[in-house]
Amino acid sequence: MADRTIARRRPKQAAQPRLRLVRADELRTPRAIAVATARRNLTLLLVPTALLTIVGLVMILSAGSISAVEGYGTSFWYFNRQAVYALAGVIGLVVAARVPYTFWRRAAIPMLLGLLPLMLLALHPVIGSSLYGASRWIDLGPITLQPAEFAKLLTVCSAAAILSRPWKDLGRARDAFLPLGPLVLAVAGLVLLQRDLGTMLIICGSVFLVLFVAGLPLRYLTWTAMGGIGAIAYFIFGTAYRRTRFLDAWLNWELDPSGAGWQLRQGLIALGSGGWFGVGLGNSRQKWDYLPNAHSDFVFGVLGEELGLVGAIAVLSLFGVLLFAGIRIAMQARDPFGRLLVAGIMGWIGLQTLVNLGAVTGLLPITGVPLPFLSFGGTALVVTLAGVGVVASVALDGVRSTERRNARSRSSGARSRP
Repeated sequence: MADRTIARRRPKQAAQPRLRLVRADELRTPRAIAVATARRNLTLLLVPTALLTIVGLVMILSAGSISAVEGYGTSFWYFNRQAVYALAGVIGLVVAARVPYTFWRRAAIPMLLGLLPLMLLALHPVIGSSLYGASRWIDLGPITLQPAEFAKLLTVCSAAAILSRPWKDLGRARDAFLPLGPLVLAVAGLVLLQRDLGTMLIICGSVFLVLFVAGLPLRYLTWTAMGGIGAIAYFIFGTAYRRTRFLDAWLNWELDPSGAGWQLRQGLIALGSGGWFGVGLGNSRQKWDYLPNAHSDFVFGVLGEELGLVGAIAVLSLFGVLLFAGIRIAMQARDPFGRLLVAGIMGWIGLQTLVNLGAVTGLLPITGVPLPFLSFGGTALVVTLAGVGVVASVALDGVRSTERRNARSRSSGARSRP
């Protein structure tokens, strides 16, 4: 009995602290979390970009070697020029990534307005340079400049800047299409004067994607799409050479395989000859003057022939990872402008990829649109890499904003000390 009384009077022991597993991200500071997120996004963005650029240089060396020897006396001519442009594009990427993306909110529209006179210069018979009936280039001696490529980037940046303004009410037609509509129509009109329907489709399609991401009402999207389809049909069937390209070189190419359907036929032969693993790098037969534009618009056909289905799927996977990274960065952007900016740039790259691959595989008409990163074209490569740099700037914004908050907190703490 006494033992039980003593036991009841014994003081209770203090409760032992409970152990809890702590996740690694709970131990990290906000800046560390922002840096880790930016690092993942940048890896997903920049690794495919670098690999696609390297693959493009290799394929240009392979696909363009024969035509380079015939035209310039050396098989490295296209490769050397593209390598220089790739270096310039990398510099542009680094600079664009280090510049805060809010710069484009202020600068995009003035830069686009300043670009319009350059697009007119491309139509000048002396200053401009024509190829395959299109006047897209400005001849600057050792280099040529294609202003329409800059228009792709600046137009989507301008669209993002206009549609992200806080006083914009996209439910009203005036706010939705002014001043964006006249600006896009001016750019598209100049591109059409250069006889470059493919580039016009890329620009207008990219702006349409920006409108979709911005939340434009469905009725306005429907009207815009129907108007665009009607305009495209008019430009195709209202011009003789476009009508011939649409009907004879695409829909009915098998009726004239040695004439209007020659390029598409040779591109399909190149893709079909590759099999699973290809005929080997540098061993393409179609590049021996069978496939026109083997190093530019139809470089994917030579890639499929030399690297096979496995190589083609690997390249398509790189494009997929690149677009996935853009979606992640857009979803994590801290303001509407950053989200629309990334959506426009990645929409432009993705849409241009689909149009080019559709032409090579016969699913879409041949429009002369280059494949991003892979096709020969210096201005296109530089501008595309700079566009990736702008997307990288949005990805790095989380790190910059965290550093600014930390700096403000440190400065306020220093002022509060006695």
